[in-house]
This record gives sequence, C-alpha cells and structure tokens, in this order.
Amino acid sequence: MSSIECFVPSMSAEDMSVTVESFSRSDAFTGVTILTGVSLRSTETLRSIAEAVSEKYMLIYTKDMPLEMGMFALDRILCIAEDTGADMLYADHYKMVDGQRKKHPLIACQKGALRDDFDFGSVLVFKSSSFRRAVRAMEADYEFGALYDLRLRMKNIVHVNEYLYTEIEIDNRKSGEKQFDYVDPRNRAVQIEMEKVCTEHLKRIGAWLEPKFREPDINEFAGTPFEVTATVVIPVFNRVRTVKDAVESALSQKCDFPYNVIVVDNHSTDGTTELLNEIAAADGRLVHIIPAKHDLGIGGCWNLAVHHGLCGEYAVQLDSDDVYSGPDTLQKIVDAFREQKCAMVVGTYQMTDFDMNPIPPGIIDHREWTEDNGRNNALRINGLGAPRAFWTPLLRNINLPNTSYGEDYALGLRISREYRIGRIYDVLYCCRRWEGNSDAALDIDRVNANNQYKDRIRTWELEARLRMNRR
Repeated sequence: MSSIECFVPSMSAEDMSVTVESFSRSDAFTGVTILTGVSLRSTETLRSIAEAVSEKYMLIYTKDMPLEMGMFALDRILCIAEDTGADMLYADHYKMVDGQRKKHPLIACQKGALRDDFDFGSVLVFKSSSFRRAVRAMEADYEFGALYDLRLRMKNIVHVNEYLYTEIEIDNRKSGEKQFDYVDPRNRAVQIEMEKVCTEHLKRIGAWLEPKFREPDINEFAGTPFEVTATVVIPVFNRVRTVKDAVESALSQKCDFPYNVIVVDNHSTDGTTELLNEIAAADGRLVHIIPAKHDLGIGGCWNLAVHHGLCGEYAVQLDSDDVYSGPDTLQKIVDAFREQKCAMVVGTYQMTDFDMNPIPPGIIDHREWTEDNGRNNALRINGLGAPRAFWTPLLRNINLPNTSYGEDYALGLRISREYRIGRIYDVLYCCRRWEGNSDAALDIDRVNANNQYKDRIRTWELEARLRMNRR
C-alpha cells in the first residue's frame, strides 16, 4: 500500500497532538512535517515542500486549528487516488460550529472553476510527483497566489464526496457577509496577484483573449428606432419595503436625453403591485409590467423588459433593494457607452446598510480590472460589479438565461468575448444590505448550487474561447 506524508502549519502542542493522533489512525501515515513561520500561499514555501517530500502521496493541511481525520480516512483517500490516478484530491467534511458537528459538502472542480476562492476544504492531498512537477514549472514568485497557481496546474482533480475529516470553523459570518470578501479594497494586492495567476493559466491552455474588440454597430441588428435613449430595468417580487426607494431613485435622474423605467413585477403578493400602480399613475415614465408567464426568473424578467417596445437603446440595471447614488448616474452611464464604444458598462458601488449608512467593505470598484485584461479577468472573479448596463440591440440578440442567480454574469462573460466592457470608477450605486436580501443567509446547499452554476457558466465560456482561438 502507498504511504502519505503530511505537512501542517505550526499550532499549539495540544492541538498538534490531536492532529497527529488523528493521522496515526491510518496505516498509510508516515509522519508530519511542521511548517513554522511560513505562508502556504507563497511560492517559496511550496518549493521547500516539493524538495522535502519523500512519499508517493502528500497531504497539506491549510489551517492552524486542530484537525480530526476520520478513521482510516487517509487509507480511503489513497485507495481512490490509486484507482483514479488523481493528481489532487479533496473531500467533503464536517465543521465544528459552536460545539456542533455540521456537514460541509463540497462541489466538483470543473474546467471553469477558475475563481481563486473555490472551496476545497482545508485538507489537500497530492500525488507527490505531480506536486513537484507543478511547483518546478512555476516561474513567478507569488506571495499570495501560489496555492491557486498550484491547483490550476493539476490535471486530474478528484472530489471525494465522503465526509472524511472534521475541522473547526472560526468564521461564522452569514453568506451575505462573506460574499464580498474577494472585492474588499483591503485585498487589492491579493486580487492583482490572483489575476496574474489566472491570466498565465489562460495563456497556457490557449483561452486567453487579446484586447481587441468589435465596436457596436446598429446596422448589424434589425429593429425599429428607440423612443427613448435609456431604460432603467427593475425586476421585483415582494419588495414593498424597498421598491419605492428604487423607483424614485430612477425617476429622479437628470439627463440630456429621454429615458424611462420598466419595472417587471413578477406577481408580487405583498402590496408591491398596488404601490407600483400608484407611482405609474402619477408618472408616465414608469412602465409597470406584470408577466403573463409564471415561470420567469430574474433573467426572464430582464428579457421581457428588453424586448418591450418601450425599452431604450441602453438598458440599465437597478435592483429593487438598491438606489442610485445621485441624479447623474444615468447620464454618466450613457456617456460611457458613447465615449468608450462598448456594449456593456459596469460602474462602482458603495456598500450600505438599510438606512444608507456606509458599511464594510465600503466602495467596490474592481480596480484589478484593466482595459488590456478585463475580458480575461472576468473569468476569475465571481461578479462584474454594479450597476451594469447593456446595449439593447445586442442584448435582444443574446438574451439572458432564465435564472435568478448568475444571469447577469453569464451575459457579461458572453459580451466580453467579443466586445469591450466600459468601466466607471465613480460611485454610481448604493448596494443596501439588510435581512431581506435574497443572499443574506444562504445554507451550504444553496451556496454550493450557486457556485456550481457560475462554474458551469465559466466552463461553457472557456470552451467557447478555446474554440474561437483555435479557428
């Protein structure tokens, strides 16, 4: 039977004793190397591990808390490694949260799982020869991105969907509090380095795109002239507490062009419909639509609005929870379309509480985005920013997927494959966080489903780009 060597960060003597004892339950375990005063995210550390490992397989534990491996868990992992020829393996596990053991299932790592925050858990197992080969191929010296670089170089990554260990969870924030970590301005240096790692990976596999773009050409698309220049699109379902703020924010825009607001009211039952009827009666610029269909997600509501005869040449997003930061947002967006010759514009937003007070992480501007590399960077990050705006003729040709998660991201990836995405770094939008947000407190199954769908979107887009580059 093959053997495995374990590498763990420094921890207290008591925690180390618990961890080593749990490893020793496996016949395959040969010993532990303690990594003191180093970062597993650095290339230098991975190089030192690659030179030190002597067994056929190796395990890296990424946390400095005690770890409890299941009985014969290492034997099970190595059995699967031998059967599959895996270069890297990771497993479902338990988390100890406030003294309770809770299941923490993971998802399969597919080709499009390019985001650097993919959840592999804290126990990573490698075929040592694959690990050494990957590390020796690393030319750049990373401070933060080495593990990310490493796993992108692994060819055969196997997800063991069995609960094989227990780790202690110290981050007990709700999903809505965690989801913006990757764009926290304090992590700017990390994001820039992660972008470099991903860019080099895309170049290696032939999926990188040069900064060459098609310019929007109205002559490519048939259709009647637009009655207004821009339309603010607001899909809504049961948001009587917030939708009036959103609509009034849209209707208060000061522009040198005509615009309107289309609200797609997806069969609300909480008084939202009646409220919108009142506003529409007082202001003819509000177009209140109730779909005939009952199977529409947010993407389907957008499609309904965009194909409506009163939709303008530019369709601009506003969620029913949120508001524009000032009366000049719409003007700045349309100006950006015209000046940057783009098919999509993404602005900058401020995180606020329900009462519009700024909250961490503050201003989200995605400044890791660059003109030269934005279309490639879009494949790594899990969102493109807000507010988002689209050139309607193209949008009518592409359409959004009829989902209520990731629909705008899928559209952004598709557009960036051919067209420039314009950027505005002024704060245009206030993203309000409150208990009513649909992503405020998701359970692990919903988080996994959301992440799996976005990874799938990236896989499809990656395949399209590979084929495009081969032509």
